[in-house]
Order: sequence, then C-alpha cells, then structure tokens
Amino acid sequence: MSDLINYASCGLLWLGLLTKAPDLVRRPRDPFLLTLSAVLALSSLCFLLGAPGTVGFVNGASGVPNLAAPLTYGAITAYGAASLALVMRWRGGPGTARAIRRWTLGYTAVLACIGVLFVLGDASVERRTDFDTYYATTPYIAEMIVLYLGAHLTAVLVTACRSLCWARRLRGSLRAGLVTLGAGTLIGGGYSVSKLLAVAARWWDRDWSALGTTFPSACAGISAATTVVGIVIPLLAPFLADRARCWREYARLGPLERTLTGLLTRESLRVPRPLWPSATRWLTWRQSSIYNGLHYLGRYLDEGLYRQAYADRLRTGGDPCQAEAAAWAAAIAAATRALHEEREDAAVPLAGRPDLPALLRISDALAAGTGDRALAVC
Repeated sequence: MSDLINYASCGLLWLGLLTKAPDLVRRPRDPFLLTLSAVLALSSLCFLLGAPGTVGFVNGASGVPNLAAPLTYGAITAYGAASLALVMRWRGGPGTARAIRRWTLGYTAVLACIGVLFVLGDASVERRTDFDTYYATTPYIAEMIVLYLGAHLTAVLVTACRSLCWARRLRGSLRAGLVTLGAGTLIGGGYSVSKLLAVAARWWDRDWSALGTTFPSACAGISAATTVVGIVIPLLAPFLADRARCWREYARLGPLERTLTGLLTRESLRVPRPLWPSATRWLTWRQSSIYNGLHYLGRYLDEGLYRQAYADRLRTGGDPCQAEAAAWAAAIAAATRALHEEREDAAVPLAGRPDLPALLRISDALAAGTGDRALAVC
C-alpha cells in the first residue's frame, strides 16, 4: 500500500478520533468510550507504521534495521484485541469485565513475546515491504511472524463470530452496525491468512511474496474502513434519525405557515430565520413564527366554530385527534379571512395553543383542504 493511501487512511481515522475528543473530556472514565478511542487510535497507528516511508524513517532514526516490523506487528495485534474488547463491552452482560481482562492479559503476553523474539532473532537486512516472506525461515523471527499473525487471526475471527451471532438477535441500526463490523473483521482475517500462506510457501521453497504484500494491504485497508463504518453506524443513526424527523416536521408545517404568511409578513411577526441550515433550529423557527401568528389571531379564533367543526368531524366517524386538527384548521382559516375583511365578530375567543404534534396535524389538515371543507359545512 502506498504512503499516500496509508497516510490518508491514518488521517481519516484520527479525524474520527478527534470527533470523540469532547466526549472523552466529559466522560474520561467511560469504558466503552475508552475502548472505542483505542480501536480508532490503534487502527490509525497500523496505517501510520505500515507506510513504507514511516518504515524507513523508524529504521533509520533508531539505527536498528527492521525495528518498524515489531512495532507494526504490535500495533496490529493490539488493534485486533481492542476490536474484540469493543464488541464485548458493546454487548455487556455478567462477566464481561473479567473476560476482557483475560483477553487483555493474553494479548499483552503476545506483545511481550513479539519484542523478545525480535531481539533474539537476526534481522540485519532491512526489508520495508516483504519482511514476512524474507525472514520466514529465520530462527526466532519466523516464530515472531507466526505468533503475531496467529494472534491477529484469532482476534478477528472471534470478533466476527461474536458480532454476527449477536446481530441475529437485534434489529435496526445496531444490527446493521454489527453486521458491518463483522464483515470488516472477516475481511481483516484475509490479511493474516494471505501472509500465513506466503510464509508457509517459503517453508516449502516457493516464492509467493506477492500474496504476502499486495493482497494483505488491500484487506487491511478495506477491513479498517468497513470496521470503522460498522462502529459509527449505531452511534450516528440516532442523531441522523432525529435530524431527519426534524426536517420532515419542518416540511409538514409548511402549509400552516403559508396560511399565515400574509399576517406574518404584514405584522412583522416572523422570527428571523437562522443562517445555518440546522434541522432543529429551522423547525423551531417555523414553529415560533406560527405561534406568533396564532397569538395575533387570538381574538378572531371562534370557539363556537371550533366546537361545531369538531362535532361534525366526529359524527362522520373521524378520529378525535384528526377531528381536533380539522376544527383548528377551520378556525384558523376563518380567522385569517375575518382578519383580511377587518371583522371582529368572534363571540368567544379560542383559548390555549396546540403543541407541535397538534400543529403538524393541523398543517396536514390544511394541506388536505379539510379545514376549508369543515368551514363550508359550518
């Protein structure tokens, strides 16, 4: 994988980590948040250390040929363990903390063994891209390679199995996130499998170095991207669903606002529109403008007309909520006409104001022409 792709992937992952920084400041002891941040940080570190440019820099700056190899292998191993811990924390349940501690201790031992084996072995010739296949038969170094690949493969397979099995019992965004996460970890398993095959081929005097360089890099990139998407889906889905609901409600209030447009413009009752197109702010802006218009129309809103329209709608088999909306629509339509004709013959003003769900139903009734039909019947 080229330096550009590695560094771009690293930057995107760090950007995702920065978006979680405010949450980390507010909840520095949240175990799930800490594990999620560790997954993002370690994934970005894998791309950073795996870039050929970084490999050369680390080896040159340290004066130790191939020092970048155990550092990269350690980051990959730790990333696999963190992904497994994240799924376990995500699901929760009794014994979760104890199981995570056991896995953490096990993978800490693996990391220590990787360092010890590298020190014991002889890797004096720098290899930036084909370290695994070049040293596949070197004592201690070969064991280090097999150890990290086996540990990584174990972590991704267990993570995938846990994610996909749990997803079968769920619905919605959490299921989609777990399926995506499971698929991403399975793709990540291709990284270890392809490298293990290339290493085994060297043991049998065959040269499959391409299988140990090109294919693993593609698997690592796709796996990291897919895994992060799987993690983000359940976190972003509620936020996006709430914003989509706000935009739908904003659009639904359009007919009611347009009914009051003349009054809002003439009397300067419309609240200034927010400059930034935020769903919640624009919904609040439209709702506030409507309330200003209804408040101004207060003395023209005829309670008698409202009650008659409400009763007529109920007699025709209408739902009470829909009957209330139709009655409000009739009263508002009549009030805007009375205001336009400068009449003030409403006997008893209609008290109270509808909440947002009621406003939405009133706007729907106006859009469907229900208010005009009710007014005609009255």
